[in-house]
Amino acid sequence: MSLTAYRETAHTNSYEFTSGAGYVLPEYEFVPPPELKSETRVRHPIVIVGGGITGLTLACSLARLGVKAVLIDEDNTVGVKGASSRGICYTQKSLEIFQRLGIFERIAAKGTQWSVGRTFAGDDEVYNFDLRQQGNFHLSSQPPFINIQQFYIEAFLVDRVQELGTVELRWQNRLTAFEQNADAATLTIETPAGSYRIEAEHVIDATGSNSPLRKWLNVPFDSRRGDDRWCIADVRFTTHPPAERHTWIEAPFNENRAVWQHLMADDVWRIDYQMAPNADPAYVSREDVVRERLARQFGPDVGVEIVWVGPYAYRSECVHAMRHGRVFLMGDSAKVVSPFGARGGNTGVADADNLAWKLAAVLRGKADAALLQSYQDERLEAAQQNVCVTNRTARFLRPADGSERLFRQAAIGLAKQYPFARSLINTGRMAVANPYSQSSACTYATGSAAGQSVQNVPFQWADGTPGQVNDLLNWAQGDLLVLVFGDLAPAALQRLRRLCLDAPVRSVQVLGTDGVPAQALEHVRDPKGHLQGACHVFGHAWALVRPDGYLAATGETINARLVTAIERSLGLRGDKTS
Repeated sequence: MSLTAYRETAHTNSYEFTSGAGYVLPEYEFVPPPELKSETRVRHPIVIVGGGITGLTLACSLARLGVKAVLIDEDNTVGVKGASSRGICYTQKSLEIFQRLGIFERIAAKGTQWSVGRTFAGDDEVYNFDLRQQGNFHLSSQPPFINIQQFYIEAFLVDRVQELGTVELRWQNRLTAFEQNADAATLTIETPAGSYRIEAEHVIDATGSNSPLRKWLNVPFDSRRGDDRWCIADVRFTTHPPAERHTWIEAPFNENRAVWQHLMADDVWRIDYQMAPNADPAYVSREDVVRERLARQFGPDVGVEIVWVGPYAYRSECVHAMRHGRVFLMGDSAKVVSPFGARGGNTGVADADNLAWKLAAVLRGKADAALLQSYQDERLEAAQQNVCVTNRTARFLRPADGSERLFRQAAIGLAKQYPFARSLINTGRMAVANPYSQSSACTYATGSAAGQSVQNVPFQWADGTPGQVNDLLNWAQGDLLVLVFGDLAPAALQRLRRLCLDAPVRSVQVLGTDGVPAQALEHVRDPKGHLQGACHVFGHAWALVRPDGYLAATGETINARLVTAIERSLGLRGDKTS
């Protein structure tokens, strides 16, 4: 790649749109790395390759934990030039992670919260939902979903990383060669000021679906590509449609093909139109053709400002392993899914949150290096599940002739009349936190909730002021957290104190009403039982919560089982059952 491929950039925090010409993205200044002037090969503990939402989430997570790292990105901006909008739906779990990282308030102020979705077939509404009425979505301090253009979140992450320090962001640094051995990985990096080489103990591949590292390492993967074609139109309206997720399985205004309608930040609607399989991408994305399509949907007098248009086709891919020597794959480098149910970027956010605390624990000497294997155990299972779920949705929306099409027609017909059939309508199974059932870092036993995510529910501090689960995780500063529900016998209290002295563990007693006296200095109140419910335990019990808000183990008695679970959560034991 020629060095002239880089251009001079100027830093700006202007994240506004340009009418009809796409988005204006922030640009970050190139700073010559110190290695350009050094004769000595510098070794970094962590090098992150790729500054998209996944790489930046990892960088921010490490910075919050005080772990040094370097992130390199070949561009000088967030988003992708020419395809800036990309992901827009962010799940409750991702929002909980962003709250822990300190950017949720910025996202909430900029984005659009939603919980209601409506699905239509022709002119009939066949299904609707309100996520706040489903499960325990309403208990978290974060909403079920926020819609916001992906580049906004990336920009907020950049700002936060710079506020925290510790992690160095290097723009216009392109990885051009890579090798690794038992001692270290070596990366060759090209910049506008010349090339340099650095070493790394751990390399994170967050370069996306066209990952060069994946090619260089000959990573095996499964791939599936369909003939489904779509065209995105990001538009502003003079008269606003409802701020709900509207989906048409068969839209009369789109030749009975599917349509998605979402509101994002800045009063911009994302409209996704399913196209004919043989559609010409250049034709379907022409402005006059897009305006005709919008007029058919919203009426000939609709006032529309086109912000951005882009055709796309999707594929699904999943690697066989997410770790290759010193390289960890995450985000779209590890898996690519169709954009149904918000399982793309959100999965990358969870990948980053999962690996960050484990790298921090290992590099600080608080956990064994074997703990890093659990990243693959957990996140490969999540990737496989998300690929499977989204492939089913893709088949429902673009069924093959024969039994698949007959099933869809029957499901639509039944759903119009009978509530039981509405669950058969598959326009995207909305992403939730993936459970882990095969992790070497979890302790599984009958009745255990190990591998489940803990929502960011509220509680009361000892002085009566409000708190939430993320406050406890931040207080633990990357250590494991033992929550003990109910009163404590003197012997159990002594065991907990010893554990906290001997291991990277912090303990908090959780009590109900104010009338129950506390035995532990560190205690909180859970009068409504939300915290206990979020930990999936009942009565007198304990829950071992990891820094990523997942349960490593649960139990009833402070005994050797808790000690074993702590050891396993730190990579000191290989078996998965107590």
